[in-house]
Amino acid sequence: MAVDTWDEIRTAFHVARMGTVSGAAEALGVHHATVIRHVDALEARLGTKLFQRHARGYTPTEAGQDLLRVAATTEDQFTQLIGRIKGQGAGVTGDLIVTSLPILSPRVAPALVEFMEGHPDVSVRFLSDERLYRLEYGEAHVAIRAGARPEEPDNVVQHFFTMEMALYATGGYLDRHGPVTPGEWAGHRFVSIQSDGARAPFYRWMHETIPADQIRYRASRDRTVTDGVEAGAGIGFMPVWMAEQRPGMVQVAPPEPDCAVPVWLVTHVDLHRTAKVQTLVKFLKDKAGEWGGRV
Repeated sequence: MAVDTWDEIRTAFHVARMGTVSGAAEALGVHHATVIRHVDALEARLGTKLFQRHARGYTPTEAGQDLLRVAATTEDQFTQLIGRIKGQGAGVTGDLIVTSLPILSPRVAPALVEFMEGHPDVSVRFLSDERLYRLEYGEAHVAIRAGARPEEPDNVVQHFFTMEMALYATGGYLDRHGPVTPGEWAGHRFVSIQSDGARAPFYRWMHETIPADQIRYRASRDRTVTDGVEAGAGIGFMPVWMAEQRPGMVQVAPPEPDCAVPVWLVTHVDLHRTAKVQTLVKFLKDKAGEWGGRV
């Protein structure tokens, strides 16, 4: 895409966001005639109208809305890139973007808050999602990932901790359905992930060991699986550290060694040596040491 084309798209994006030519001109720091020229040129280039003009300003057409959704994403990527470049400074300041799976949030969030207390010039953005954020595009400074060791060639991968998993149920469930003897699962209900093809070792154990008709509650995410167990839907896997923080949970079988999940700290090689990334990574590894390395 030519630079002048991006200038036109960026101008159209601001017109859509502000709703008027004058508002876009002020936001961009250009003359309103430049805004009109860019919008007209872009519409001519594309051969379609991007805006409906009216007395109150400009309203995007359907084609305009499609184009502007892409422009908004591109604008956001540029913002992230700028943040990534700024993050290469020597100080522990500015935005620090950390990602993890939602199930790790109760463990990671308190650590990030403690880090912020010690570094008051840092602003943390904690992105907790099932998808993998791409460090090479500056979507995050530090990613906390679980499972197989990440293998992207431009990433620096360090072991964070090992998450031990065990089978739990609520006291209320056990009152209703009776005690559990490990290995004798008949007559009990289980909670698991929706997909039978889940790669996590504890879900594989569940689907290989427990008959399908006993898995009576299925959820789409790890966090909603643990919510189901905590709500009393049946027996299910929970991280040991999480269950220990919830008074009503009862461990019905000890942790399965083959079900433990390694958790990794991942950084991109371009940002790995920056002061704030190094400081956070060291802090998190020290926290894992306090947790005993296996939690």
